[in-house]
Amino acid sequence: MSMSTTTEIIAQHWAFIVFIVIAFGLCAFMLTGGWLLGGRARARYKDTPFESGIESVGDTHIRLSAKFYLVAMFFVIFDVEALFLYAWATSIRESGWIGFVEAAIFILVLLAGLVYLVRIGALDWAPARRRVVVKTTTVSHTNPHKQ
Repeated sequence: MSMSTTTEIIAQHWAFIVFIVIAFGLCAFMLTGGWLLGGRARARYKDTPFESGIESVGDTHIRLSAKFYLVAMFFVIFDVEALFLYAWATSIRESGWIGFVEAAIFILVLLAGLVYLVRIGALDWAPARRRVVVKTTTVSHTNPHKQ
């Protein structure tokens, strides 16, 4: 007795199908439960932002500089790279010297990227108009009063 190809595929992957059905069912249950059990009251201060017992001051829709998002992306990128290095460090005995050389190359590429970001000014927080330029002056050590 042979099964059809579709039945064989379903039989082989039944656990994954059950997982997907349960995940979607749980999501639907949580969304529906929140909608049914959630409050419906409206009031003057009901929809105002509130944090840690402090009333908000001013408008909550502030414009942030694109530099903020750029630095946030750099942080995420370098944080993920640190995670890769941690995984490498936990398996250092198995990877041996070849793994060490690969990790050293990886770190050098990361450092080159960081040096590049610093050189182009991508990590400068202050806008150009607020940066203080220090001017150096030459001081003459000769005595202006001749005797």
